[in-house]
Amino acid sequence: MSQDTVSENASGRQLKKQVDLTEGSPGKSLLMFAFPMILGNLFQQFYNMADSMIVGNFVGEDALAAVGASYALTNVFIMIAIGGGNGASVLTSQYLGARQHGKMKTSISTALITFLAVSLVLLGVGFAMNGTILTALNTPENIMGQARLYLGIYFLGLPFLFMYNVLAAIFNALGDSRTPLYLLIFSSILNVVLDIISVTWLGMGVDGVAIATVMAQGISALISFSLLLKKLKGYERSWEDVFRFYDRAMLGSGTRIAVPSILQQSIVSIGMLLVQSVVNGFGSAALAGYSAGSRIESICVVPMIATGNAVSTFTAQNIGAGKLERVRKGYRASYRIILGFAVVIAVVVSLFNGPVIASFLGGDMSPEAYAAGTGYLSFIAYFFLFIGLKAVTDGVLRGSGDVLVFTIANLVNLGIRVYAAFHFAPVWGVAAVWYAVPMGWIANYVISFSRYMTGKWKDRRVI
Repeated sequence: MSQDTVSENASGRQLKKQVDLTEGSPGKSLLMFAFPMILGNLFQQFYNMADSMIVGNFVGEDALAAVGASYALTNVFIMIAIGGGNGASVLTSQYLGARQHGKMKTSISTALITFLAVSLVLLGVGFAMNGTILTALNTPENIMGQARLYLGIYFLGLPFLFMYNVLAAIFNALGDSRTPLYLLIFSSILNVVLDIISVTWLGMGVDGVAIATVMAQGISALISFSLLLKKLKGYERSWEDVFRFYDRAMLGSGTRIAVPSILQQSIVSIGMLLVQSVVNGFGSAALAGYSAGSRIESICVVPMIATGNAVSTFTAQNIGAGKLERVRKGYRASYRIILGFAVVIAVVVSLFNGPVIASFLGGDMSPEAYAAGTGYLSFIAYFFLFIGLKAVTDGVLRGSGDVLVFTIANLVNLGIRVYAAFHFAPVWGVAAVWYAVPMGWIANYVISFSRYMTGKWKDRRVI
């Protein structure tokens, strides 16, 4: 057997590990592709949640509140990285669907270079202004020192955070949702082990869990990059399908999709950040309970957001392949998937929200913290269906490159959440923060769905 044949067979085996979203049953293809993404994102949230659980149980309620005060802001950066990667990966998916592998590789290298530069800028700005940001959010004075320490260390790891999440989005765009899952499992376990060592063995506090997170992200990013380089060798290109290390035209096209995608992915986190000052005004105990509830919420929305991201990749690949009717079938199938997840989540959260909140707060929890956490979860449990419907509808619009209307929809979502939280907090108390959440989700879905029904997204192909 010739060397060329061996290489060709190896490449074929590598590509068969991917899910071809342009063939087979749309519903089955979506579910098979989304499931590893869901597991991966769950591990991502577990990765982030470990800091809160460990400091809440081994350091104290103030330490949990300090991590919680930083969480809304750090989650914004996580969602910026995820949204940017998903937006940039639309080009990658469409070029893959069109079998233009040279341009596909150009889109990948352009995205990686761009987001590395962005992360370095944000690192500098965030590290210099973390105290100012926390003050603007009305962070309680008794936890300010710990919150600044945690946030400052976290900012130093931003390049690793951005690179890992952009690389994960690229793997997903290539139809490989398993590799990011395996890496997240590895990094989550590593993060927990390092957290425990730093807090229980070395006697560190919030600084220890922050350092552990940065180290785990850095190792995962380096491994991801090496695996991507190996994977791209399996894609051959014709002589006219030119590869460029960096392409400004692709940067422009990718940016037009990435910016709304960043907004769409981060809208929940931006809303949490903007209303953080409302929660902070009720004291550190309410903040600790709300922080625990928010961590559980972030887990509950994972299947919804991951399915929306899968729909985006599904849409992009099928538009690239010229299969528009298949996009409609996949969108309809996504409703069944979302409904199933919503029912399971509502039942589980309703039954177990009390013990879960208590596991975050430890044995010395205050009644105020417990009431805030359980109150939030017992209300929001019945509304996750709407963020799922919003996510899959936005996924079709993003995957097709039709970004204007769903950008407006996400801004309306944000505006409703912020206005309701600030306006009704004097009347409803801290509960105004969570009453506003489903109002924003529902408005977002109605606007995006209205755009989908016009069919204009079919004319927005970006390659």
